[in-house]
Amino acid sequence: MMAVMMAGAMTAMAQKPAIDEVYLTVDEVPNAVYWLPVPPEPGSTQFVHDINQYYWGKAQRQDSARAQKAIHEADHEVKDMVRQFSPAFGMEISAEKTPAIYKVVNRAVLTIRLSAAKPKNTYMRQRPYVRFSEPTLVPKDEEELRNTGSYPSGHTVRGWGMALLLSEINPEAQDELFKLGYEWGQSRVIAGFHWQSDVDASRMLAAATYARLHACDAFNEDMEKAKKEFKKLKAQR
Repeated sequence: MMAVMMAGAMTAMAQKPAIDEVYLTVDEVPNAVYWLPVPPEPGSTQFVHDINQYYWGKAQRQDSARAQKAIHEADHEVKDMVRQFSPAFGMEISAEKTPAIYKVVNRAVLTIRLSAAKPKNTYMRQRPYVRFSEPTLVPKDEEELRNTGSYPSGHTVRGWGMALLLSEINPEAQDELFKLGYEWGQSRVIAGFHWQSDVDASRMLAAATYARLHACDAFNEDMEKAKKEFKKLKAQR
């Protein structure tokens, strides 16, 4: 058990962004352990809903298109995520073609992701595929995530956070972006890696951290540059 805990701690340390890659530290983002509800206890009505949603997710896998979408949305690196968000955004997002947009999205998403660290480490909730000893849609990720906390969902925090960020830059695309951001979280239920309550909590956490970012001067400066870049590129089309 100690070896597993140490391995998990080392993984978390390896994934922790450098201070110059984020706008806020883990102690500056909202502390979800203080204000978010604790994960549902087994036997509670909320947990019964989680189990029902787990089986709902498994049923969705019978739709091959939706299953493939859930597999694709297992991507969690910003460089991979922006490729999938670009069609909804209405413009290709990349470090080469939209450097200002990419910069603020990359730094902000990494910052929003930090907000999941404390609740994950505090609750260490068992993931659904581990509880049921069943396969997921993304087998290659199972061993790495087996001993990491399920609550909240780091993928959902990233996906909902990216939808919030991009909709501020391009408000006209807000509906498509929020649809994709919402589905990004549901994909984690469908894939079998998260409970529905993990995903629901993550959307609240992403929104709270996004609000906190607007009190950060560096973020606001980068966001203004991103908006100007978007307007310029849009005018050239």
